Amino acid sequence: MGCAAAVQWLLSALVQPSALPRLALICAIACLLASCAVAPQGVVSSPAARRISNVRTTAYCANEGGSGTRNATGEYLSGRKVHSASADWSRYPLGTRFRVVGSNEEYLVDDYGGALIGTNTIDLHKSNRAEVRKWGTRHVDIDVLQWGSHEQSLKVLRPRKNSRIVRRMIASLEAKKS
Repeated sequence: MGCAAAVQWLLSALVQPSALPRLALICAIACLLASCAVAPQGVVSSPAARRISNVRTTAYCANEGGSGTRNATGEYLSGRKVHSASADWSRYPLGTRFRVVGSNEEYLVDDYGGALIGTNTIDLHKSNRAEVRKWGTRHVDIDVLQWGSHEQSLKVLRPRKNSRIVRRMIASLEAKKS
């Protein structure tokens, strides 16, 4: 019996008082309709992450490079659920979230560093120097979960335009806008 015929039979039974109790019948109809449902083609429940292969990564901690314990936005560097990451914001804008493939490590680009400007390198925040040394330099695949904002990057960078490295990022971000 097809889905339409089964639904018709159940509906006809619904009007007969001597049939199954109405509540059980309604539940049966709901289950039948749910089992007959066909998902539309091409619908994805969540957007797929964009995979970027062979990204050069390094590591840093709060005790290195004069960055202290705060990122470029003034927040504390994170080593918890979502870790901080530093990058050239014209390549990976402020707010870009990504996961290192093959691990559960998720990162948020919330910092930048002079040695990263003009490179495709991402610097991953680690909690101490031992972890930094253990990471070293690695080429990894990343899944970008959410791209950051060029506008937010510019908003943070423009007041710092006296720095040569910041001017390079600003110029590159503004070139992308036009």
